Amino acid sequence: MNKIVESCSYVAEHSSFIQIDLQKIDAFCDSFAQIPAKHWIDASPIDLKALSPRNCVHFLLVFNSISFSYWGNPKWKIDYQGNEVDGAFGMLSALKKAHENGFPILDPHYLAQISEKDFEKILEGNVDIPLFEERRQILHEIGKTLIEKFDGNFFNVLSQANQNALELLDLIVKNFPSFHDSSEYKGKTIYFYKRAQLLVADIFQALQNEEPGKLKNISELTACADYKLPMVLRRLGIFSYEKTLAEKIDKKIELQKDSEEEVEIRANTIYAVEKIKEKLQEKIPGKYLSLLINDHLWLLGQEKHKDDKPYHLTRTTAY
Repeated sequence: MNKIVESCSYVAEHSSFIQIDLQKIDAFCDSFAQIPAKHWIDASPIDLKALSPRNCVHFLLVFNSISFSYWGNPKWKIDYQGNEVDGAFGMLSALKKAHENGFPILDPHYLAQISEKDFEKILEGNVDIPLFEERRQILHEIGKTLIEKFDGNFFNVLSQANQNALELLDLIVKNFPSFHDSSEYKGKTIYFYKRAQLLVADIFQALQNEEPGKLKNISELTACADYKLPMVLRRLGIFSYEKTLAEKIDKKIELQKDSEEEVEIRANTIYAVEKIKEKLQEKIPGKYLSLLINDHLWLLGQEKHKDDKPYHLTRTTAY
């Protein structure tokens, strides 16, 4: 058991604010097994596979380094090819538009010193994006780290990982501090690595037929704990919240980063997906990966249901 699953299981076993309904997991698995699985990139408004392998990997690195915390009132949106796009798809579109318009966003030397003026132009939308300066500083970190440690090429990180998904995850977290995502809970460190796991999964999906993307141990990746997955798990009846927490979420009261409530939501998300995977493996051993279940739930979160409860609000660079 890897340390993400192990630490999140500890939280699930000691949670006060969340309950998981195993019968609802059974019902979900019965329906999910009948649906063709879809990766989230395949539903995006841009075609990443049209990029060269090197450009694709660098694009995914840039995207995952600054893909977080899109919520707001009003929500940040951009226009891409006549369509209004928000959230992660909005960020993908903004970066693709920047690339098309000659901003050298795949060049680590440019990232290491990207100006406020350029970044404002790249992320120009209906409102200012939350955590603008935090995103810009992260790009500085990404660029400088690539130059100083990896000769300006993220392929060198992949080479050091020996085509092993867990080694790649470890290299990303150790060398790029902004990808380190953990919390303390009842005296124990809880590991999430949301954006780092998503970067590894995206590389695998986008380049699985190319040498750098043929990653071993991809099945060891877990769900990417964000704010959309727990909303969907609640919609499905898999999650139920203790009354005071439910009221906070429903009234859109912000939860503090690293509070017990927030950590329990994220950890139980990973734990629930692992339980879903275990159940699906009973049906068809070896077929279902956590990252596949993750993407299915995330895409469900893009659907609007009239009876949906809000997702929890936490302002953070983690997700």
